[in-house]
Parts: sequence; structure tokens; C-alpha cells
Amino acid sequence: MSVLAPKHRTATIIDLPAIVAIYNSTIASRRVTADTEPISVESRNAWFYEHTPDKRPLWVIEDEQHEILGWLSFSDFYGRPAYSGTAELSIYLHENARGKGIGKYFLQEAIAYAPQIKVHTLLGFIFGHNTPSLNLFAAFNFQIWANMPGVATLDGIERDLIIFGKRVN
Repeated sequence: MSVLAPKHRTATIIDLPAIVAIYNSTIASRRVTADTEPISVESRNAWFYEHTPDKRPLWVIEDEQHEILGWLSFSDFYGRPAYSGTAELSIYLHENARGKGIGKYFLQEAIAYAPQIKVHTLLGFIFGHNTPSLNLFAAFNFQIWANMPGVATLDGIERDLIIFGKRVN
């Protein structure tokens, strides 16, 4: 898997199996998601259709062979109208694509794009033991807006959730 210069595109329903496979590949590490068992493609259909390019995009990057290397989603925060200017970002990368600058590319593009979809505040929900993701968001001047100690239990171990935030307007 290689990509010459990262370039994203809007995900299509055909990409959903690859998106879910990448997501599922992160579960075992217990560093990225609070899911503890793999999810199905079918269980993500509604989630997929909630991501529209004009409000809450879902982007993918693929390699020269059209294999999905990773994805980024903008998601609603708290689901109430007053929070429509705030979006949570999620970035998931194929294990062979990690450490190659794709996360940086995605975050840079998301920050630049947010005003076009009337988003002024971006959030990242990151486990306290996920050092690569903490470092990524910190590198883009996201600040810790909340530290929620021990709110998740993974394999009997309590884990902290760090909420990073950034104003982009």
C-alpha cells in the first residue's frame, strides 16, 4: 500500500466494507475505539448515510490500486441544533498506512474545510493512552478541553478519555 500524494474523496456506499474493516482492525489494540467486538457493515448503514458532503462529510484516501488507506468523518456533537457548529472528527487508518502522514493530511484538510460546512469548533475524543493520536491533534494546536478519568473500561482496565478542541473560525 502506497500513496504518492494524499488526496481524499467523498466516500461512497461501495467503500463501506473497507471503512468497517479498517475500523474493526483497531478494536483489538484497545487504543482507538470503545467498541470491544467487531461491527458489521449492515450496522453502519445508517451512520454512513448521516454523513453528507454538505454537512458532515466522510472522506477516504486510497492508494494507486484503489485500496482504502484510511478515512475521516465529521460527526454531530450531542445531536442538538444549538451544537450544529461543532463537529467531532474521527480518523481511522489501515495498519499499513499509519505513520505515513495521512493522519496529518486528513486533519489539515478537515480544519481548512470546516468553515465551508458552517463548523466553527472541531473536537477529537481520544483515549489517554493513544499517544499517536494525542500527538497528532496537539501538533495542530488542538487543546485539551476535558479529561475524563476512567470513563471507559477495556478488558478490566479503566481508561481516560481526553477531549481535544479547536476553534477554526
